[in-house]
Amino acid sequence: MSNFIVGLSGGIGSGKTAVSDRFATRGITVVDADVIARQVVEPGSDALKAIQQHFGDAIVDANGELRRAELRKRIFSNAEDKQWLEALLHPLIATETLNQLEQAKGAYVIYVSPLLVEGGQKALCDRLLVIDVPESVQVARTMTRDDNDRAQVERIMASQASRQQRLDAADDVVDNSGDIEQLDVKVETLHQQYLAYAEEKKAQ
Repeated sequence: MSNFIVGLSGGIGSGKTAVSDRFATRGITVVDADVIARQVVEPGSDALKAIQQHFGDAIVDANGELRRAELRKRIFSNAEDKQWLEALLHPLIATETLNQLEQAKGAYVIYVSPLLVEGGQKALCDRLLVIDVPESVQVARTMTRDDNDRAQVERIMASQASRQQRLDAADDVVDNSGDIEQLDVKVETLHQQYLAYAEEKKAQ
């Protein structure tokens, strides 16, 4: 297991993947809760069968894959369905996350999760890096990327920690409203800092 865990969080549409990809190009292992959340509901999985039973056959497509946009619509318009889904998936995601963190090699590991602040997962981390953009940018990016309407994006944002709550919890903040070149410079600076922090922790 890596000696040093950096939690990386941010609201929907903030650009968490763009940042984590830049750490990955520097040879850093990335454990991403969103990727794990997709893995645990792959076709044939017990979790997907349970979801299909609960929500009906229309929740999967012709290839047997989960229709994520449809599921998102359902759970953000029905609190009971959201609770049911979280009770099913969160333990599976938590187990696989810990498994991947334990297997991670290298000076430090990046653990990406949208719920680090509100989900209590911050306790796993030595530092918390928050990716920040104005809320108007979150809405515009998510509407474009996921083909969601504004009201749905705003419901998702309302279910997550607020921008201020994330900033208050952060050890480090990356403003991701600039261009890719600016982002790369910021990631390189943080990468060098995290290498140094990991060395310090190892020496203790």
